[in-house]
Amino acid sequence: MKFSEYQRLKIKHRGRVAWVTIEAGRMNAVDFEMHEELAQIFPELQRDPDSDLIVLTGAGRAFCAGGDMAWFQAMIDDPALFRGIANDAKRIVNGLLELEKPIICRLNGAAAGLGASVALLCDVIIADENAKIGDPHVKVGLVAGDGGAVIWPQLIGYARAKEMLLTGDMLPASEAAAIGLINHAVPASELDAKVDELVGKILGNPRWAVRWTKTAVNLPLRDIANRVMDAAIAYEINSNSTSDRQEAVNAFVEKRAPNFTGE
Repeated sequence: MKFSEYQRLKIKHRGRVAWVTIEAGRMNAVDFEMHEELAQIFPELQRDPDSDLIVLTGAGRAFCAGGDMAWFQAMIDDPALFRGIANDAKRIVNGLLELEKPIICRLNGAAAGLGASVALLCDVIIADENAKIGDPHVKVGLVAGDGGAVIWPQLIGYARAKEMLLTGDMLPASEAAAIGLINHAVPASELDAKVDELVGKILGNPRWAVRWTKTAVNLPLRDIANRVMDAAIAYEINSNSTSDRQEAVNAFVEKRAPNFTGE
């Protein structure tokens, strides 16, 4: 697909930097189209002859605030739709980990669920200090199967990662930076300057030394993803068929507390 054909992602080049902006309406929630585009974009950026570095950000006040509720309901109503996106879920994670070009996440706002996984699989994460990040899959009745089980433990250790994944809590960016989940949390007025600073530092180094250093560092992460993703996605597909999954979506849509039964 040509960059101009993407609907949920907007790609613009600024010098040798490809800026990819998630632009999908309210809170940049994930739907079928965005999920498919996220599975395609990173291999295409690898082949892009006009860029040496990627900046990934969101439009408006969110980076990517998780799954769209209509998308969730569609996959509850027709489980075959969920099975149909399983391969793309792996392609998103593998695409980020196999991309040789460095990718900086400009975390402009909330990142939840898949949005958090995409942000954390980037190489450097720079956040607006007012942003929040978390993986609330469990709160909507799902297993954190689309990358959360892969990347969170590697960044902050298993004890902290399990606390975050099992509670589904959202972390303020300042706290996320303090525990090493992200690199920097800065005032909104300083976000672009900090991104530009890191872009300049990285691009100031020899291209292939940078690309292959990243590749070498990511090799163990790729092994972990290969071991974890199939099972994690299978568990997530199974959790989509539970009664509590439907109740979680109903409660969110109806803006009420859920009444989980354990089924």
